[in-house]
Amino acid sequence: MRLIIVFTSLFLLGCLDKLPHETPKNLEIPFEVSGGEETSTYEEVISFYKRLSHTYPSISVFEVGKTDSGHPLHVVTFSKEKVSSLEDVTSHQKNVLLINNGIHPGESDGIDASMMLLRDVAEGTIPPPQNTIIAVIPIYNVGGALNRNSHSRTNQNGPKAYGFRGNARNFDLNRDFIKADTKNAQCFAKIFHLLKPDWFIDNHVSNGADYQYVLTHLFTQHNKLGGALGEYLNDSFMPELQDSLALKNWDITPYVNVFNKTPETGFSQFMDYPRYSTGYTTLFNTVGMMVETHMLKPYKQRVMGTYELMKSFINIAEKDAEKMAVLRKEYWKNYTPGSSYPISWEIDSAQVSTLQFKGYEAASEKSKITNLPRLKYHRQKPFTRPITYYNYFKPSKGIVIPSKYIVPKGYWNIIEQLKNNDIKFRILEKDTIITAEVYHIQHYETFQNPYEGHYPHYNTEVNAKFEKVPLKAGDYIVETQQPGVRYLLETLEPSAVDSFFNWNYFDAILQQKEGFSPYVWEDLAFQFLKENPAIAKEFDNKKREDQSFAANWYAQLDWLHKQSPYYEKAHLRYPILRVLD
Repeated sequence: MRLIIVFTSLFLLGCLDKLPHETPKNLEIPFEVSGGEETSTYEEVISFYKRLSHTYPSISVFEVGKTDSGHPLHVVTFSKEKVSSLEDVTSHQKNVLLINNGIHPGESDGIDASMMLLRDVAEGTIPPPQNTIIAVIPIYNVGGALNRNSHSRTNQNGPKAYGFRGNARNFDLNRDFIKADTKNAQCFAKIFHLLKPDWFIDNHVSNGADYQYVLTHLFTQHNKLGGALGEYLNDSFMPELQDSLALKNWDITPYVNVFNKTPETGFSQFMDYPRYSTGYTTLFNTVGMMVETHMLKPYKQRVMGTYELMKSFINIAEKDAEKMAVLRKEYWKNYTPGSSYPISWEIDSAQVSTLQFKGYEAASEKSKITNLPRLKYHRQKPFTRPITYYNYFKPSKGIVIPSKYIVPKGYWNIIEQLKNNDIKFRILEKDTIITAEVYHIQHYETFQNPYEGHYPHYNTEVNAKFEKVPLKAGDYIVETQQPGVRYLLETLEPSAVDSFFNWNYFDAILQQKEGFSPYVWEDLAFQFLKENPAIAKEFDNKKREDQSFAANWYAQLDWLHKQSPYYEKAHLRYPILRVLD
């Protein structure tokens, strides 16, 4: 059995005024000393874990690579049998939980909660798991944690000071798991594939509305996770977690996916595409959850709630370790060549859930600033009432899974990404010709404003046809039948939401490299039309049916050029090939 737990935020302590045990002074953290008003600095966090590892042999601290800040990414593990290296984790044949904290360092709840959690597990104050290794990334966004301030979280109720959302290069790391622009994301992939976690927790803080809950959960979308694993998540694990927290008087609800409006009319589950942490981990059949505490609640409550949530999560994961091992074993083999794979989703309104939601009455009132309507919640008027929760999705677009992809050797940047995500491939030894499916980009739209260092594409559509294609020695053959099959499909299929194409990896093919001088092409085009009567007929029909085309001499010459042998084959031709055996 194997369970890896990694925490990205803090999730688990109850709303307690003090801890139920005495803690050595050198292992108390600023959160406790300040009465729940402060969070630890980056230096304090790392120093604490090093002291903890010197005190308890069950705790180990590792450094992995460098982040954009120049500082290493740390991983802290708890294991009943001491872990000597991250490579050693899977040899213990236990479940693994990975917890990620501080992806947005201003959302520091998980940072403090995880420190107390690992200390209490190591001390035995919390019964230590026997079949689970817990792995914690103390602070993922090191650069953001070092950029400390007290004002960038406008809506947040404490702590007194905290880190900034952007990393050392101002990237939002929770949009970077596929495009991987940062060293942080590259280090995370290395950690993730060394640990091969069964479970993943990413700790966050959020507010899109006001309501009574301190805790909300954002599990990966169960239809997207798919099959028996998705059913287990939605029908078993999630309800059991909610019930466990209710017994401790910690109500929790699904993440309230609204902004500047009230949730009473219903809301949908957040679709965690692969750019997000839980969307990325889903590609490797790891069950993921973001913890989203409510930023308007006092900091002490949020940290203690995160602490208690993580405790409950670990207890269920420990209990279901054998079941999880069976569900995950060779799950990737469900995605076989020739079968359909969904690359985009939409809400299935035919299936809904009902939440007994605990909110506050709200009204539209006149703003004292703008004299226009504004949203106002009234906390003195709490309510509990049923609302509709849209937590079922259905595929809106799919592709047929190929047996392999061919990546031309010139696209070394793609190969680097595949290497970093533990994708296996082989190198073609000699030139050859094969029959492959070739995509041409038919349509795409592009963001008009920058988004996380890119102008991403969306609504991408392709034309596909089979061709005899020459391959060169040194090209890469990537078989889809491997554990990373879903990563391959989500990144190499141009129409997938977070494909490498949509993240601008192939923008060079969207620009023509060769053109024509009209005064030269006029004569060549005239001869070309004489020699190709079918194209001449199509040309005449287009002029007759399209008045704007008929009035635009350059558009006519360009259209003819694109029908001729002079038009470059690389323009709009997606270079990665699909092979369907």
